[in-house]
Amino acid sequence: MKKTIARLLVALMASLPVTYASADQLKVGYVNTQRLFRDAPAAVKAAKKIEQEFSKRDQDLQRLAKQVQGLQESLEKGGLTMAESERRAKEKDLAELSREFQRKQREFREDLNLRQNEENAAIIEKANKAIKQLAENEKYDLIVQDVVWVSPRLDITDKVIKALSDPQSVK
Repeated sequence: MKKTIARLLVALMASLPVTYASADQLKVGYVNTQRLFRDAPAAVKAAKKIEQEFSKRDQDLQRLAKQVQGLQESLEKGGLTMAESERRAKEKDLAELSREFQRKQREFREDLNLRQNEENAAIIEKANKAIKQLAENEKYDLIVQDVVWVSPRLDITDKVIKALSDPQSVK
């Protein structure tokens, strides 16, 4: 048993210099995903598309927020001089309007997040295709995303963004 372990260790130690020698020829690249979502033409286009889709609902929410605020200010200013029944009716209206606003705001956020996730998934799919094509064309051994730190010389994000800008380069 001890001889087997010793042979295994010798074989492992003998292979280490070979591993280091081949690591010198390793071609590594890094892609900054946040920059892709911010700078890639598809990401910019998707952001504008989502903004257009949700602008009317956003404006409606802003109007509703102003109504809530106006009703609240009205109650604060005139609440003491109003008749009890009128004050209670306005308080009830304010509570209902506030609940409606919160419900619509929550639905808006959920729908917006869903659309953003859909668009981001499409962008990532295109980016992954572009990255794979770039890796094959330029003979990369490893391309990584989401790292703690990377040397700027390994960053190939600009190449990926350029590839995404050319619709014919990503098939």
